[in-house]
Amino acid sequence: MRVAEPGCLAELIADCAELPTTLLADHDGSAGAATPWVPASWLVDDSCAARVAGLDDYGS
Repeated sequence: MRVAEPGCLAELIADCAELPTTLLADHDGSAGAATPWVPASWLVDDSCAARVAGLDDYGS
């Protein structure tokens, strides 16, 4: 099935009104609310930091 892109704001609003209630959250954010995305933690090691050492001196 192919769904056409909305041609105007009114069509977009109408499309959004047809979303299943399971995708919509209540005002308190509980019912049907998706779990918020949490980015993976990461660390910068010494070799990575050495690559950009001194770049703060450029352009500022």
